[in-house]
Amino acid sequence: MQSLLRFLQRYHFTLLFILFEALAITLLIQNNNYQNTSFVRFTRNIKGRFYDQTVKIEQYLNLREKNRKLREENIQLRNFIARNLDTEVDTFKRVIDTVYNQQYYYIRATVLNNSIFRQHNYITLDKGRAAGVRPEMGVISSEGIVGVVRGVSENFSSVISLLNSELNVSAKLKNSGYYGSFSWTGRDYRYGKLQDIPLHVDVSKGDTVITSGYSAIFPEGIRVGFVEDIQEKGGRFLELTVELSTDFKKLNNVYIVKNLLKEEQKELENEFTAQ
Repeated sequence: MQSLLRFLQRYHFTLLFILFEALAITLLIQNNNYQNTSFVRFTRNIKGRFYDQTVKIEQYLNLREKNRKLREENIQLRNFIARNLDTEVDTFKRVIDTVYNQQYYYIRATVLNNSIFRQHNYITLDKGRAAGVRPEMGVISSEGIVGVVRGVSENFSSVISLLNSELNVSAKLKNSGYYGSFSWTGRDYRYGKLQDIPLHVDVSKGDTVITSGYSAIFPEGIRVGFVEDIQEKGGRFLELTVELSTDFKKLNNVYIVKNLLKEEQKELENEFTAQ
């Protein structure tokens, strides 16, 4: 109480000045239409900005939940599309391209660990055998290809990253359909090489590179990246530098690709290679 009295005694002139100023401004606003209108407009402006910032803060705080719901909807949509394609193929399999006879199921997963600066990079996911994950399943993101499952435990899986010099992926140019072997250069995490493209193929910087679908791991049409540079190799082929569409430095949510017809396809292929 004594502190309050000392404060009032010390600053009473300042407080009285502020009080009289506030009273004068109030009277001015109440008795003059122009000032009253300006004040109302000013307060509405302040309220509007405050409300706008409040909404933005609420939206930001709800981003995690919204992202979770979007991921759930995305995985449901992917599986819905896969089921519908399979149904359509069952009816029209003599007409539609045989690549769509591969049936794919998608399992959502979160990245727990991810290396990008080694020669042999790996990724750890939070889904394992209990979720139906098995070795040699493909892994993709909303941006493009990520890697291939190498090892699986009950609740986790280890993925050989596309940023691993041991991994080769069959990829092709989206425009022309010519395919080759894609692999990481082992240097910059943003770029890889697409090799064995015939010399006569018309390629331009910016062309899209996608998975070819020639394996039982990845569906056709998953983005790999975009052509950044074109070089002639050995006088017969082109070597394309490809900027990866997946940003591995901020990789978080991925999809594990399960091919429901993989065993049938491999059994048939092994039957002919054994002859």
